[in-house]
Amino acid sequence: MRTAYTSDQIRAAELALMARLPEGTLMGRAAAGLAAACAPVLAERRGRVYGSRVVLLVGSGDNGGDALYAGARLARRGARVDAILAGSRAHQEGLAALRAAGGRAVEFAPGPARELIGAADLVLDGLVGIGSTGALREPYGTLAGFTADAPGVVIAVDVPSGVDASSGRVDGPVVRAQATVTFGAYKNGLLVDPGASFCGAVELVDIGLGPYLPDPDVAALTGDDVADLLPKPAPESDKYRRGVIGIAAGSDTFAGAAVLAAGGAVRAGAGMVRFASFEEPVRQVRARWPEAVTTVLTPGAERPLDGVGRVQAWVVGPGLGTGREAHAIVREILATDLPVLVDADGLTHVAADRSLLRRSGPTLLTPHAGELARLLDVPRERIEARRIEHARRAAAELGATVLLKGSTTLVAEEDRPVRVNSTGTPWLATGGTGDVLSGIAGALLAGGLNCYDAASCAAYLHGLAARIAAAGPDRAAGGSGLGDSGPGGEAPIAALDVAEALPEAVRAL
Repeated sequence: MRTAYTSDQIRAAELALMARLPEGTLMGRAAAGLAAACAPVLAERRGRVYGSRVVLLVGSGDNGGDALYAGARLARRGARVDAILAGSRAHQEGLAALRAAGGRAVEFAPGPARELIGAADLVLDGLVGIGSTGALREPYGTLAGFTADAPGVVIAVDVPSGVDASSGRVDGPVVRAQATVTFGAYKNGLLVDPGASFCGAVELVDIGLGPYLPDPDVAALTGDDVADLLPKPAPESDKYRRGVIGIAAGSDTFAGAAVLAAGGAVRAGAGMVRFASFEEPVRQVRARWPEAVTTVLTPGAERPLDGVGRVQAWVVGPGLGTGREAHAIVREILATDLPVLVDADGLTHVAADRSLLRRSGPTLLTPHAGELARLLDVPRERIEARRIEHARRAAAELGATVLLKGSTTLVAEEDRPVRVNSTGTPWLATGGTGDVLSGIAGALLAGGLNCYDAASCAAYLHGLAARIAAAGPDRAAGGSGLGDSGPGGEAPIAALDVAEALPEAVRAL
């Protein structure tokens, strides 16, 4: 499991470690790791480090010192290293080391700075560090803009300048790095959008912080973690022991959502899918997923779900509609003490009547940013800018586990680290994929996982299946190193492709 921390947590750990070490030891370790990560990038571009051109963007803080010391190491290997001093001061020992190694330092001036960056094979962003918040001040903002057109590889030192290390928030100009070399531990902003989208490949350099770090603020499951958590059938298993999931989804207008949610559950390994809805979605589910046991609901019935049969967890909401019949279904399901996943139209009913969430059973809510904005009555833009904060707030206020969908999917539960999903592809941004995710998570709930683990594992499998569908199973693993932008060659996918790729995703764990 990858763990991540806030800036305050990292700084406290650094102070505790520095008290036991000679002055400058941590910066030396960081610079050595940074230079070691940069050398292969230069060798790939120029065939060797010797003769390559490196530009350091140096601010006033310790990240500027890290960049200067790393630059000195590269200069000793024959690279031409120029440091652009953008802060009110520079790390004096690092600056002396760079000059002693044959590097050059120049004060910031727009024209010469643009020229140096344009000629560089590698640009090291050491403008600001993990303590920086808010928009970059000048001339840092101008330099961040110059890096956008840099023909060379841009590597961020610890965190891209302009990204809030604790939250991933971006408030203005920002350095878009092809890679980030971070020290000691992952920072939240490296894993959570919008900040994560500016980091590129992230390489962690161990500087000895491990024993001094507290419980993590954020965590990301690995494939091994998911493999360990997934329910596995035993020799004595039958369809009931493997989990019976009830799905109430679809309407005459949105029958496809029913097919997709049912497909996610079937392909994710549910022992049985009981599907309950109106006539048209039931007809379509029967046609596409004959494994599902279906029930046509009677509109206007006082207890519309009577006769569905026993289930171990429910999924309610995808394509269900927002009328009175749909409301009665949502209310009846939430009145049970079973685990319930609420998605899509189900969230609309809950947003209109939060009392539906006063229940004894576990609840998993799966909103996108717009739906969470309605649940919390805050602007969508605020949700997207501070995803961790609002996912946590929703879990606390609503008494539920919250899976916040988006380019970075988050799973929040009160008093636990926010889990960040590390799989996926931009091709997932297409209609119906969220319905498949609901089916996957529902199957895992019925299989015995708690909401926190079911949501986390479902998000991982959903993203991995999407990669497999878009790129093919042999290329779904992604990039392998700094400067590697990923597998490439992906193709558009439809939501049902994600469901169909789920068995391959499970085999790949």
